[in-house]
Amino acid sequence: MELGIDRFLAGEHKKFAKLRLGVLCNQASVDSRLRHVRDLVLDPKLKLKIGCFFGPQHGIRGEKQDNMIESDDFTDPKSELPVYSLYGSTREPTPKMIEGIDAFLVDLQDIGTRIYTFMYTLANCMRVARAHGRKVIVLDRPNPIGGTLTEGNALEPAFASFVGQFPMCVRHGLTMGELATLFNEEYGIGCELEIVPLKGWRRDTFRDESVADWIPPSPNIPRFLSALTFPGSVLFEGTNVSEGRGTTRPFEWIGAPFIDPDRLAVRMNALRLPGTYFRPIFFQPGFQKCKDQVCGGVQVHVTDPFRFNSFRAGVGLLFAIHELFPGKLEWKRPPYEYEYERMPIDLIAGTALLRECVESGKPESFEQAAQKSLDTFRRTRRDYLLYPERRRR
Repeated sequence: MELGIDRFLAGEHKKFAKLRLGVLCNQASVDSRLRHVRDLVLDPKLKLKIGCFFGPQHGIRGEKQDNMIESDDFTDPKSELPVYSLYGSTREPTPKMIEGIDAFLVDLQDIGTRIYTFMYTLANCMRVARAHGRKVIVLDRPNPIGGTLTEGNALEPAFASFVGQFPMCVRHGLTMGELATLFNEEYGIGCELEIVPLKGWRRDTFRDESVADWIPPSPNIPRFLSALTFPGSVLFEGTNVSEGRGTTRPFEWIGAPFIDPDRLAVRMNALRLPGTYFRPIFFQPGFQKCKDQVCGGVQVHVTDPFRFNSFRAGVGLLFAIHELFPGKLEWKRPPYEYEYERMPIDLIAGTALLRECVESGKPESFEQAAQKSLDTFRRTRRDYLLYPERRRR
């Protein structure tokens, strides 16, 4: 398999030699030999014109551990070019930032979930490019949790935010290049867009099946399984229950001081959700929620990634915790990702219906609505696949 950056280096870069490029990247922006895109584009042999760099949430170096920890602008010590933060005083490039560039060169690793901000940093750059006559070039990368499976409800427009701008389902099954095409055509951004596609990628493969080492795209996605469980476990960011931040297994360990792990594991395993097993555990986060407190909970073990539905597991855990431990589950209050009024759980879920159904104990009402919106997005999604769908043997 060849990444977009590999194909760019192999010859595609020549098409853009006359353009001054602003490179949007982070620590995971490496080629198949694990060389970072900054060092690659600055190679004099390529004769590229680099005007600046941009960094997304967690910083261009990936050092910002938590949500809503902003990054500052600085000067890159190697190239002496400006590095602009798109998760600081602004979430989109300002006119001053783009004065010295003709195009955005985007090389970011997404994790396949609607509630992940890198795709919206891309979308914001696309809007700015459209408004100011710039081009956007996306170096495509695989979706690490596969390109065939989709999960969860589609976001309702009233709940759009920086963790969800478009009416997409939670696990979307698209690459960053496909997302850019969807944003541009289906959702009307309309910028000048070019994708440098992958070569040899199969939609029915997961990132851990490749030969490349896993580089955390953000600090709390330390391994492939963190990305695979994220579509459901991220719901707990909107609660007082720990999603495992501050531990070695973020988004795989779910728990709180008030949870009896054995009771929760029995309840969840009784659901017989395909491809997963819930093991009772105790853990003690070193930071964030429940810091230095012993939490009871479960580890979400994936026994079959092709049958595992993370969103269903996360929703099931929400309902189970609410029912088993009455009055203990609480919804996180704002602010959350630059939103100061709306409930974080509603922004994450893309709807108020999940919260309302948990409170009323009616999972079937949410499941029916979620399936209907998922079916609608699946039909939309088909028109924007850059790589063919094949059945896995």
